[in-house]
Amino acid sequence: MVNQELLDMLRCPSCVQNSEGLLEYFQECWLICQECGRKYPIVEDIPVMLIDEGDKWIETDKADLPIPPPPIK
Repeated sequence: MVNQELLDMLRCPSCVQNSEGLLEYFQECWLICQECGRKYPIVEDIPVMLIDEGDKWIETDKADLPIPPPPIK
């Protein structure tokens, strides 16, 4: 499980320059940007906050996200 203090600090790296970039903590496995819809996986309790990784899942509906996320390649 990701530390709540860390979750409170994290923002979408794509949106934070122009807006708040707030993230939704979903199923203890994903962080979903409330503005752009990028979805960042949490792998072994580490949020993978790379824009390229968020882009991979931007078109995937929240309900269709794999739980747990696949390993990062």
